[in-house]
Amino acid sequence: MRVTNNYLRGASFLSILALLTMAPMMARSQETGSGTLYGDMHTVTQDMLNRAAGDGNNFLHTNGNYEQTRYYPARQINASNVGNLRPAWIFQTEVVESMETSPIIVDGVMYVTTSFNHVYALNAETGEQIWHYKHKMGPITTYCCGPNNRGVAVYGDMVYMGTLDARLLALDAKTGKLLWNVEVGDPELGYSETMAPTAVNGKILIGTNGGEYGIRGFVKAYDWKTGDLLWHFHTTPENSVGVWATHDATGRDMLRDIDAEKNNLKAQGDPYKTLGGGVWQNPSIDLVNNRAYFVAGNPSPDLDGSLRPGDNLYTNSLIAVDLDTGEYICHFQYIAHDVWDLDAVSPTILTDVMDNDGNSVPGVLHGGKTGHVYVHRADDCSLIRHSEAMVPQENMWVLPTAEGERMLPGANGGVEWSPMTVDPNLRLTYAINLHQPMTYHVESSPYPEGKLWLGGAFKVIADEEQWGNVTAVDYDTGNIRWKVKTQQPMIGGIMATAGGVVFAGEGNGLFKAYDSETGSVLWKFQAGAGVNAPPSSYTVNGKQYIVVAAGGNVQLNFKRGNNIIAFALPD
Repeated sequence: MRVTNNYLRGASFLSILALLTMAPMMARSQETGSGTLYGDMHTVTQDMLNRAAGDGNNFLHTNGNYEQTRYYPARQINASNVGNLRPAWIFQTEVVESMETSPIIVDGVMYVTTSFNHVYALNAETGEQIWHYKHKMGPITTYCCGPNNRGVAVYGDMVYMGTLDARLLALDAKTGKLLWNVEVGDPELGYSETMAPTAVNGKILIGTNGGEYGIRGFVKAYDWKTGDLLWHFHTTPENSVGVWATHDATGRDMLRDIDAEKNNLKAQGDPYKTLGGGVWQNPSIDLVNNRAYFVAGNPSPDLDGSLRPGDNLYTNSLIAVDLDTGEYICHFQYIAHDVWDLDAVSPTILTDVMDNDGNSVPGVLHGGKTGHVYVHRADDCSLIRHSEAMVPQENMWVLPTAEGERMLPGANGGVEWSPMTVDPNLRLTYAINLHQPMTYHVESSPYPEGKLWLGGAFKVIADEEQWGNVTAVDYDTGNIRWKVKTQQPMIGGIMATAGGVVFAGEGNGLFKAYDSETGSVLWKFQAGAGVNAPPSSYTVNGKQYIVVAAGGNVQLNFKRGNNIIAFALPD
């Protein structure tokens, strides 16, 4: 069922929703088991995935393309007309819980996921359901930050998803039928999957979360047809000590007691087996040089450094590996021996950048929980520059105590898992940030065999203001071009388009369009639940759409929902 744009023009969210809720119910009534309503999808070839950055019809990767720029090349929706944007359709999922899915669109078919590992295939033009897969969860699931899922990968005639019980699944793209199912990690030891997989050159890449449980982080590659393991890279090497770094990536003293750590190392040995280093987000892929770039998260236990002496390699680091073998190429560590849970988690972006001599070189961008955008050389992972701080920084790097010490940023960021975006013409990267003051408390406890292992707590200071911002950073200089404050902390993701518009949502339900050059708010829509997922864009039958999930967020306790909302201009 479709609703005319004349109706939508003056409608509130509730009146739209009341009418559109009939559409998914009608589609469900037409289902034919594992069959498809809309015919065969076009096979997703490697060539299609390679060319995704210039594809103005589909959205084939979690972050738009292998470079992860989240820059959509269509400009039908642009800064001059985005104020006319209206809901084209709304689909309600079966699960009312936090949504972090990045919709994937292939030839008019959309794939979205929900918490607890449901996958939906939808008609991207109408929002009608084609098929619905529900994962049968195993007896053990362990996850720290909500039962989220960030989406699927597509390759050939298959759709791939990681699960909360640490599995990797392959589904038939036409029907949703389960084709294979392999264990990625042992959920009893704290391993789980919320990230979307990455498909490249016959491989399905996936990392793991679980840094709060004493896991040993990794990225693995599986054969796309069979699910056979092809290679396995550990993010915590057997010698995880490093160089005993005393300063962070910006040159500030981290107040480490190196002598005490060295004594602990002699007494306890290297902690690499339970050191954490989860990989929460997709790698960026350099097809020319055959490399994958990703970031590894916090060490375990989060706040108690006494049990993990040394730099804790490669936690809180940018890492590059060989795409064919998984062999280590280079790394850069942002925070050695982190005891503040300021892990590296937002996806890396590949784009040409200016080095300090004014030369254009292949670069890697990463948005940190510290509130900096870090700009690296791609060849050796070295740091070229960091941006101005996008959020307040106070009392860095005070050490946690039993009573608690106040430091900013708090453990949620800065830039949390939220993917950034790039406008290569303006040479700007856009980040969403959160400001959430916290105190850091340490309480030592031994490894608990796959149970939560924070080594203390980080506590939100309830009487201090919390807020967020959308920030544009010139990655050639590190200077902030513009910044717009938001009412609530920002988490979810952002997307830039060739139309000169940047899209991002908020926990209060607002989904907004910003002018890419100035940050002016050009349009907004109240979605009725937290918009804490990355938006996507696509074109069907000559009409461009913007789509986003409105399901709220567990981590910041934003209002839950179950809506996938697609927007378009009036006919």
